[in-house]
Amino acid sequence: MGENEDVLVTVDRGVGLITLNRPKAINSLNHPMVTAMSRTLADWEHDDAVTAVVVDGAGERGLCAGGDIVALYHSAKADGPEKGREARAFWYDEYLLNAQIGRFGKPYVALMDGIVMGGGVGVSAHGSVRVVTDTTKMAMPEVGIGFVPDVGGTLILSHGPGLLGYHAALTGANFDGADAIAMGFADHFVPHDKLPDFKAKLIDDGIDAALAAFATEPPPSSLAAQRDWIDHCYANDTVGDIVAALRGHGTPAAVDAADLINTRSPICVSVALEALRRAAKLDTLEDVLGQEYRTSCASLRSHDFVEGIRAQVVDKDRNPKWSPASLAAVTTADVEAYFAPADRELEFS
Repeated sequence: MGENEDVLVTVDRGVGLITLNRPKAINSLNHPMVTAMSRTLADWEHDDAVTAVVVDGAGERGLCAGGDIVALYHSAKADGPEKGREARAFWYDEYLLNAQIGRFGKPYVALMDGIVMGGGVGVSAHGSVRVVTDTTKMAMPEVGIGFVPDVGGTLILSHGPGLLGYHAALTGANFDGADAIAMGFADHFVPHDKLPDFKAKLIDDGIDAALAAFATEPPPSSLAAQRDWIDHCYANDTVGDIVAALRGHGTPAAVDAADLINTRSPICVSVALEALRRAAKLDTLEDVLGQEYRTSCASLRSHDFVEGIRAQVVDKDRNPKWSPASLAAVTTADVEAYFAPADRELEFS
């Protein structure tokens, strides 16, 4: 086992097993976990005794609920030179890990069971074999806490079919395993109750045999079935225009989406829309992560990041006071500022 008890590491018959082990926090990622994962993958990449990697989460609730946002909140609230330092260092190393997973030279199997959100997407959706289940509850919910989609998520969200990713990013709403496959976040569907057997079969007989034995046809994607109104409404110029189009469409799900977007940080949904449009023109995960590092660092200078986490996670009053307070009050300059170079740009070795 690895020396970091928040990440359990072992090798079984040539398969490297990484288990995120903070079940009470739904395996939320802290900085030592990111460091441990990165170091382990670097070791295994050049170890001939390891032929594949499997990543899963401890407990019954999910693979990973995201980054440890309470730690990020305290970093953003710190005074003087410490303000934001740990948050920037965490994101820097987390995004390097996301890129490391994306270019990992051996099969990387992510078991995306239960809750997989934010940073949990970053340690799974860039792998080469991505397995979801009937209990998968996925989301990129950043705009609800005054943040912007990151961990390479804007690459997948912007390159998916139609504008489904734009809907997921601007609403921050949950989607299921079938939707995840349809949107490009995952590849294979294995029933939740078969996951232990799948993992055992993989270790015994290899990935192909495990998939052949346990992967099934996913149910139809409910999001993919709604592409008509999603593609139509999200093609509008601004988030305000998108919300108006959703309201005007009349479909109950479209109105619900408009209501949800209106609860999110106005600046963050505006930046998220621009980030996806820019990511759509970028070709590599590294390029997108570099852009996301800029928007993440910019969030530390904002009012909404601290306020969003306070409202959702710290005080839990679920009543954030956003600034700017409305979509109409967000200026082009406000959005552009999020894409300004960071003090230290993300660099890949």
